[in-house]
Amino acid sequence: MRRLPFLNGIRAFEAAGRTGSFAAAAAELHVSPAAISRMVKLLEARLGLPLFERRANRLTLTAAGLRYRTGLTGLLDSLAGLTEEVAGMGGRQVLTLGVGPTFAIRWLIPRLAEWQRREPGIEVRITTGGAGVPFAEDWTCGIRLGDGHWPGLVAQPLFAADLTPVCAPALARRLRRPEELAGESLLRVAHAPEDWPRWLAAAGLPGLVAGGPRFDFYGHALQAAADGVGVAMGIRPYIDDDLAAGRLVAPFPRFVSKGGGWFLVHQPFRAGEPAFDAFARWIMDTAQASPPA
Repeated sequence: MRRLPFLNGIRAFEAAGRTGSFAAAAAELHVSPAAISRMVKLLEARLGLPLFERRANRLTLTAAGLRYRTGLTGLLDSLAGLTEEVAGMGGRQVLTLGVGPTFAIRWLIPRLAEWQRREPGIEVRITTGGAGVPFAEDWTCGIRLGDGHWPGLVAQPLFAADLTPVCAPALARRLRRPEELAGESLLRVAHAPEDWPRWLAAAGLPGLVAGGPRFDFYGHALQAAADGVGVAMGIRPYIDDDLAAGRLVAPFPRFVSKGGGWFLVHQPFRAGEPAFDAFARWIMDTAQASPPA
């Protein structure tokens, strides 16, 4: 049997912890500050420990309070999103997609207009996803990079994750052989330190070390490359549109597998839902039509 806590107290506590005061929480929840204080005290009594340190004109979370508030905010956001999604099922269909920011910006969003023309009755809501974010219960589906094995999720392959160096056209004109990369600034992505060594080893240059500027996301590195800062390690499908438009150039014909691929992932019970099935068909068709790198 599920043991649920004091939900009114949780709402009061989370709002007070997030806003930093009982007065601000009261204004958000449309009750009095005294009511917020009473509900928080009752929650603390049921938990058996303090969640706030109460001082004159100051409200500070205890260690337990900070841990509780951090977890609760995400849960309440998910609950609000799920409630809104279910409420909308009587009219416009809603599909919530968990996807990494670079994939969203560099591949998905440029194609959403075509999705809207194809399925005008289904609203897509894009939320932060990616390999470093747990799959949320309220997501309809997600797009992930990996080996295709995520416990409890069904994974359908979309793209191969192929790597190749890319740079601005002006810089590409002076690169004729991979060995000439030694004289260039090789841009790195913090969470993908294996990309350059993997490609350089395949090109017969295992001793060459990438030591250029480091970025948190592929999108940042690729933008820097387009602006002439250096050579970035491109990954499909992030580079497809820029290569087709000539904003980026792949100076060498060698593409190397990253060792995984891109997958559409979902919980098994989503199969058969009209919004999910329509999106799955669209993204599979669109992925197959995406220009090869």
